[in-house]
Amino acid sequence: MSTPKSSNNIFEEALDVKLALLKECQKDNNTAVVFDGESHGSCTPCPKIIGCDTRRQYIGAVYNSMSKGDTGGFEF
Repeated sequence: MSTPKSSNNIFEEALDVKLALLKECQKDNNTAVVFDGESHGSCTPCPKIIGCDTRRQYIGAVYNSMSKGDTGGFEF
């Protein structure tokens, strides 16, 4: 018998999917910043940052992951 996934797991899995898509987009668009000698993916140098659907979906997944789907609060 399989164990049901906890609702917290669902939000974490959704976040992982959106993060992978965001990183892929950053790689495809070659948008990186250098910090302490290391290159990191970033949306900041991208000309499509305003109104970017990939970034918007990622931010929504972060919010849902922190609030576990509830509105108005976060669980740290």
